[in-house]
Amino acid sequence: MTADNISVYAIVRAGATPPRDATGVGGPAVPVRTVRSGLVAAVVSDAPARLRARRRDLLAHQALLMGLAEDGPVLPMRFGVIAPDEGVLREQLVAAEASHLATLDRLAGHLEMNVKVLPAQDALGALVAADPTVRRLREEARRRPGYEASVRLGEAVVAALSRRATEAGRRMMRELTPMATAKAEGPEVRGCALNVSFLVERAASERFSSKVEHFAKAHRDHLEVRLAGPLPCYSFVGAQAPAALIGGG
Repeated sequence: MTADNISVYAIVRAGATPPRDATGVGGPAVPVRTVRSGLVAAVVSDAPARLRARRRDLLAHQALLMGLAEDGPVLPMRFGVIAPDEGVLREQLVAAEASHLATLDRLAGHLEMNVKVLPAQDALGALVAADPTVRRLREEARRRPGYEASVRLGEAVVAALSRRATEAGRRMMRELTPMATAKAEGPEVRGCALNVSFLVERAASERFSSKVEHFAKAHRDHLEVRLAGPLPCYSFVGAQAPAALIGGG
């Protein structure tokens, strides 16, 4: 079966098969298949005429990747990667076969865990007790309320919360890094003192999660720690979509 405009979900080793009853994005849902070339294959489906990043399709895309990962390593594609046809896709698979195999070998038995650290939203009480500068400015604002006093206090609170979150993020990195095979800093997220993904052995994922949860509880008076995972290993595959593949319309 061939079709123009193919949604590409992942690169896997040749012989890997999609989960039973797996369907592609768009509506009505279409079956998923593989396009094989040599020792690798792409997991694909016919692309809908108009692909949009709707929640149900984003979730379906990720569910397919996680289902594939249950049976072996997966080089995931971001949502919306489209190949113009199977011929072009096979050419790209041939050209990048060695690179894909190396990446699949590196990802075998691993999953991605993302950790974000933010200042806690309700941390003022603990901050006043711990930070003499904030405590002094708060007392001044109470004695002589006014716009300038409020601004000084607000700026000091924001700076102190950010500083404490950054320091705690460094401590967390020191604790988590030895538990991971690799780490990758994520894009800057407003309000986040830390946004890092870790490549973790599947067998160690529960221990990793427990470590994060324990750290979060120990610092909950001034930190909010968000753990996402297991995730497809997006952060550890380098450039994903070959040049001849295009984004969804």
